[in-house]
Amino acid sequence: MTASSGASIASHPTLEPFDEHNRRLVENVHPPDWRNPEPAERYHLVAIGAGTAGLVSAIVTANLGGRAALVERHLMGGDCLNVGCVPSKGLIAASRALQRRELGSRLAAPRPESEAFARAMERVRRLRADISPHDSARRFAEAGVDVFLGHGRFVARDEIEVDGKRLRFRRAVIATGARAAAPPIPGLEDVDYLTNESVFSLTERPDRLLVIGAGPIGCELAQAFAGLGSQVTLFDVAEQVLIREDREASAIVATRLERDGVALHLGAKIERIERRGGETVVVFERKGARQEAVGDRLLVAVGRRPNLEDLGLETAGVEHGKDAVTVDDRLRTTNPKIYAAGDITRHPKFTHLADAHAAIVIQNALFFGRRKASDLVVPWCTYTSPEVAHVGLYAHEAKDRGVPVDVVQVPFSGNDRALLDGEDEGFVKLVLAKGSDRILGATVVAHHAGDLLAPLCLAVTHRIGLGKFAATIFPYPTQAEAIKKAANQWRKGKLSPLV
Repeated sequence: MTASSGASIASHPTLEPFDEHNRRLVENVHPPDWRNPEPAERYHLVAIGAGTAGLVSAIVTANLGGRAALVERHLMGGDCLNVGCVPSKGLIAASRALQRRELGSRLAAPRPESEAFARAMERVRRLRADISPHDSARRFAEAGVDVFLGHGRFVARDEIEVDGKRLRFRRAVIATGARAAAPPIPGLEDVDYLTNESVFSLTERPDRLLVIGAGPIGCELAQAFAGLGSQVTLFDVAEQVLIREDREASAIVATRLERDGVALHLGAKIERIERRGGETVVVFERKGARQEAVGDRLLVAVGRRPNLEDLGLETAGVEHGKDAVTVDDRLRTTNPKIYAAGDITRHPKFTHLADAHAAIVIQNALFFGRRKASDLVVPWCTYTSPEVAHVGLYAHEAKDRGVPVDVVQVPFSGNDRALLDGEDEGFVKLVLAKGSDRILGATVVAHHAGDLLAPLCLAVTHRIGLGKFAATIFPYPTQAEAIKKAANQWRKGKLSPLV
């Protein structure tokens, strides 16, 4: 008996159009002819959900010699592979490539041809399929994991049922992730709106794209679609884009979005969505005035909702709220045999954090460890142009907490490589413990900020002082020299009084 029909998987909006690339994806992450194995007598670990947290938990358990099972009702690889990191960064790369091609002069260039959009989306589907073997059912089965494709739910405190088969476990981890959330806007449900789960199925470019939500997903996709030729309008109730970020960083991104052709409506309260003929209309109030914006398609990017439904959590004795499964600092649920990891918890929703959660689950569940999620130092990056990357403490957080700090900031306008590359907008900002070289936090705004943040993540996590950077030779010319310059700037301030 197959776990589920290929037809039902193929009809999912994630997989439209069902071309050669999406067929190849399905063959890897939900093979239509897959037959679930006979369950072992008892598993050391069963993971529900084959996103990052579930995949890592299951395969590490198997690699350590344990009996592991993995349950997935849809596509293995989770959001990251199918509707998140992989397709979005592929689309961003295509958009940036088109923009670079048009930078031969600073004169206004014609908008990219519509065929470029179709080629970009086809490339996204191809690359996603190319990457999918890493998360495939066959790879995990060959690694010793029992892969069950179908809907799993708890039927006892130590038992899960999948497709009529019962899986008994010593430990389990809930890793079912989250999905796009729809805000309570009147008229929204009457519109065929897009989310990150359906936007990558587009094959024709929307000439006018309306985007609700100026967080990371909204800003990334708004800028990418603008680079591919769409006229984009971006709304948010907040007065700045990327509300979590440093205000200077947010301001740079907002300026660049507008320069790239994105119309920003910040501090906008959306009153309703209407469908007029073939057009979508957003009616909103801003600065005391009612306004309207008209588009061909609407993208909603305002948050995530946990996948909690029909898991049998009450039967398993697992408490949860509307927004997450309840866990302690060691990621244990209210059933001590069951853990939760990744987006299903209240922790930040990042692929790299789900990976780190899986490591905590393995150590605490299988080896009686005492690792705590609160000890993790979690960086993040928003992949706009320029990118915004951050780790540790913000200066405004330190002020709110009454923590005395020094701030060292170096603009890329003084960095030779950034000037040569035409990427001189942005900065490196370091938050230091007052009177010390200990780095408490760092924000980088640059075209490759995520990569530049890596040594600063190491420094914050392992308490490597800024003095070590000052004593290190950096290659010239590189944008990473901005970190060395910040270190020299700090050292100069320390040495001047003595001199």
